[in-house]
Amino acid sequence: MKQTVYPIKDSNVLQEVQDTLLHNFRWGRRNLTIFQVGKATLLRVSDVLALQYSDVFDAQGHIKSHAYIHDQKTGKANNLYLKPVEKDLMQYQQWLADNDIQSKWLFPSSEHDKHIDGRQFYRIMQKVGSLLNINYLGTHTMRKTGAYRVYMQSNYNIGLVMNLLNHSSQAMTLKYLGLDRESTENILNNIDFG
Repeated sequence: MKQTVYPIKDSNVLQEVQDTLLHNFRWGRRNLTIFQVGKATLLRVSDVLALQYSDVFDAQGHIKSHAYIHDQKTGKANNLYLKPVEKDLMQYQQWLADNDIQSKWLFPSSEHDKHIDGRQFYRIMQKVGSLLNINYLGTHTMRKTGAYRVYMQSNYNIGLVMNLLNHSSQAMTLKYLGLDRESTENILNNIDFG
């Protein structure tokens, strides 16, 4: 049976997930940074995990303002704006240095000279869900949560969210955001139809 993954809509739940990612794993700082980067860039998990250190940091160790990649699934060029996760990346860079972790990968595996893979991150998210008794977490949680937060905080700018997700239809984006009937009705209840 396929699990349905939804965005985290409640800010308190989001904070609990972030705290659990950070504090309940030996590589917690890495896990949280993966989540934060995925949430802020709206990348698919495979693209987040495949980032190289040099995609994000310049030769002097400074965070770049943008990272330029090609989405693995679509092959489309993607220009990532990194300022929203600058603080997370700085803390992560310090954690890497403190733990003498050096890799060409931004998010190295704890077991191999590769990047962490999607299965590993899925297991991490499942453990977080188990610890917090949340049954809708998965590898797409960060992307969906980021998209949902952009949608809500941009005053429901579906065009912006579609563009960030590289979606071709509003219907696809609304479904991706988990805007079920109840959410739609709650939004409609706050519209002044005159």
